[in-house]
Amino acid sequence: RIRDFYGQTESTAMIGNPPWMVDKMRSGSFGIPSSMYDVALADDEGNEITTPDTVGHIVVKLNRWRGIGLFSEYIGNPEKMSSVFVDHFYYTGDRASFDADGYWWFVGRADDVIKSSDFRIGPFEVESALIEHPAVAEAAVVGAPDPQRYQLVKAYVILNSGIEGNRELALELFKHTTNILAKFKIPRIIEFVTEVPKTISGKIRRIELREMTASKSDPAGSGHFKEYFYWDFPELSSKNRK
Repeated sequence: RIRDFYGQTESTAMIGNPPWMVDKMRSGSFGIPSSMYDVALADDEGNEITTPDTVGHIVVKLNRWRGIGLFSEYIGNPEKMSSVFVDHFYYTGDRASFDADGYWWFVGRADDVIKSSDFRIGPFEVESALIEHPAVAEAAVVGAPDPQRYQLVKAYVILNSGIEGNRELALELFKHTTNILAKFKIPRIIEFVTEVPKTISGKIRRIELREMTASKSDPAGSGHFKEYFYWDFPELSSKNRK
């Protein structure tokens, strides 16, 4: 069985699915907090979140103990230290929520969260919804600048071999995500590409992708654009089109 865990280079596993939870795991959740750390969620003002299903910053509380395995310092980088150790919290830089049963759900890096109108949208959930479609091999989601909403959810989609990105498939993907995601999380722009910028370890380089999105440049030198907008499809429900 594959068991999800959450941790960092700066720590060992903070949240996860230990062996005794194999039969209790929930699809999409990365488990429950480890007893090795006093893990919590904090809002943007630094207050601990205790209400289930509320998105916040993943933090380690430092009041009682530091946590077994938490790093000591970024050597020679006091500015970085002061940015992650604030008051009585260590900030991981990631955002998540937990449900009423104590299971935690990953949202994304704090810097990667898309701000659209009054909503905060994690790219991970949108990407997960897209790759559930059999035509999709990979998806990378970022915020595209918008004068009204500040950002729109834009998805760069890499298709499986032999499948062509076209208007019909874009419509299918819009409908697919509408059936899975909350209305405000639905991608408003889908662009079919052959690749997206990644790090050596295979992680999506979202900073670079956001810059390319803002400048409307080709994300991976694929030489062409196949971009489709949600509101251009009259087949979609009018109540979701804006």
